Amino acid sequence: MAKKAKSEFSPFRERLHEIIFEADTKAGKWFDIILMMIIVLSVIMVMLESIESFRVKNEKILEVFEWFFTIFFTMEYILRLYCVHSPSKYAGSFFGIIDLLAIAPTYLELIIPNTHFLIVVRALRLLRVFRIFKLANFLKESRYIMASLKASSQKIGVFLTFVLLMTIIIGSVMYLVEGGSNEAFSSIPRSIYWAIVTLTTVGYGDITPSTSLGQFLAAAVMMMGYAVLAVPTGIVSAEMVKKNGADDIALNTQVCSDCGEDEHADDALYCRICGEELHVSLLNHSHDD
Repeated sequence: MAKKAKSEFSPFRERLHEIIFEADTKAGKWFDIILMMIIVLSVIMVMLESIESFRVKNEKILEVFEWFFTIFFTMEYILRLYCVHSPSKYAGSFFGIIDLLAIAPTYLELIIPNTHFLIVVRALRLLRVFRIFKLANFLKESRYIMASLKASSQKIGVFLTFVLLMTIIIGSVMYLVEGGSNEAFSSIPRSIYWAIVTLTTVGYGDITPSTSLGQFLAAAVMMMGYAVLAVPTGIVSAEMVKKNGADDIALNTQVCSDCGEDEHADDALYCRICGEELHVSLLNHSHDD
């Protein structure tokens, strides 16, 4: 890959990028620790706010905390956009969208009236729980999980298609067997609902077969349900083993300021995706710390 000339970027913005997106320096580590603590605290406050007695008693305090968290995450979001080479690319990334969802509900409440749309506003406030997904940014193991899910997505897709076809067939058969004598199996869609509930071993019990043949088929579907749960787990587990073995190389937390790629070897000088120059000088600092 041809080396890409490093984009013009001020030293301040480069340093800010190192602190916010990377953890190879003491400042970067402290930033991540503080950010994690605030994320956890904000999620706890959302949970406490769902308790009506606590919310009524501490309404003012909760409001102050909510605006503190919103302003903090807003500043963090703006700084992340400021210190990357392509703000639009980060804004459209997974974590960029999560960052936006973490701050949007509080601002939307200022726009939507609190009269006729109070229920809608409450639903929007629940979006603040998305803040907890930002925690995945700090887990190295999450890379293996995401990569394994991505690698096994086609296999799981084929498997889910097969399961969908199987539930349609099972539901149709149960409708033929039970439909005449059991009002619960009043249509094929309702019978398919029973097949999904039974095959996934949820077993609500709101629909049950009454004939001997229907009960025999139900028992067979229940036994198949264990295999249905095991197959996707095995597919993802196999991919995780592959990824863990293939990626058995020393990685650092350096994030490309151009494309956002964060999986680079310790001796990497340039981004493995776009060729942008990395902050290699940080490696020595991280070892010193």
